[in-house]
Amino acid sequence: MIFTPSALDGVWVIDAERHADTRGFFARTFCRAEFAAHGLPGDFPQCNVSQSARRGTVRGMHWQDEPHPEGKLVRCGRGAVYDVVADLRPGSPTRYRWLGYELSAANGRSLYVPPGFGHGFQTLTDDAEMVYQMTEPFRPGLARGARWNDPALGIAWPLPDPILSDRDRLHPSLPP
Repeated sequence: MIFTPSALDGVWVIDAERHADTRGFFARTFCRAEFAAHGLPGDFPQCNVSQSARRGTVRGMHWQDEPHPEGKLVRCGRGAVYDVVADLRPGSPTRYRWLGYELSAANGRSLYVPPGFGHGFQTLTDDAEMVYQMTEPFRPGLARGARWNDPALGIAWPLPDPILSDRDRLHPSLPP
């Protein structure tokens, strides 16, 4: 795996090194020792999958609050998405800055999203599937979200007129 730190402290881009032959390819997507060597967690007690039927679907921005904030290792197992992370850490010099990356089954790229960051994505293809490995189990009472188009973040989503759940459409704005 190739680990590349991002411009936001704690966010890592992880590219799989594919070993291909006539049958296809093999790639490692997680190795506890390699993650530890980069200061990343090696324990992911929960794994989730999200399938979105239609291109343009936005899921996010989501995070889990204190006292059990979650880190996420995310990758796209089918199709393609525009994946977004936003720094929501109080007192951070990069608070409310965001980064976007294309994750796809074709590029095999993963993203580590540390605790204190919001996460969301927009599907670039129909039938897109995201796989999440979580550093904390889901606790419904700590689930938080911000509007997908929150002006404090100013995220430039690639496709207009997103498909949204009522929950995501009605998230509150972030405090100034």
